[in-house]
Amino acid sequence: MNDTSEKMVYDASDIQRILGIGRSMTYVFLEKVYEDQAPFKVIKIGKLYRVPKKIF
Repeated sequence: MNDTSEKMVYDASDIQRILGIGRSMTYVFLEKVYEDQAPFKVIKIGKLYRVPKKIF
């Protein structure tokens, strides 16, 4: 399922595509946002990152 309109959260590849940044930079960015929980909320499940659509 690659259609982001049906999902309630974005995954790392969605964030990468939306922001137009590389894969490594996406994970660095998501880790930093996860630590700060700002400017939006990031949920981490194991090694997976999820960003609620409404918040992003």
